[in-house]
Amino acid sequence: MERSMRTRLRKDQRGAALIEAAVTLPLILLVAVAIFEFGRAYQTWQVLTNAAREGARVAVIAGTTDAQVESTVRNYMTVGSLSKATTAPVVVNRNVTLGPNTGSQVTINYPFQFMVLNPVARLVVRSSNLGTPLTMSAVAVMRNES
Repeated sequence: MERSMRTRLRKDQRGAALIEAAVTLPLILLVAVAIFEFGRAYQTWQVLTNAAREGARVAVIAGTTDAQVESTVRNYMTVGSLSKATTAPVVVNRNVTLGPNTGSQVTINYPFQFMVLNPVARLVVRSSNLGTPLTMSAVAVMRNES
């Protein structure tokens, strides 16, 4: 009698372990995916910030054109593996007031899309906006050379 009781207890423990795994595994996967997605978003933002900075460096040099600045920015974004580097709006403003001086400002607006977070959120809630495209902006301003 004692033996059948032990067997039943082991089967119940196995079932409980299976249920625990079924509950915790999706949560662990969701955390892992969120870490991946937000890491990718941060990396994209870093590339945009550096591309704007490189564009501003070119814009402050006397004799450079807006096309050269835009080309520098787009090349940096392409090297940084941003898929929409050729279509992202790049705005160059060479007459920004910086106290008694003028400066050049480069602004980039980049449409960032979450790869996994949006479909997963839509599985849970059909009308979810979590993970929809968002516009990342990067701005760099530098003082013009005399």
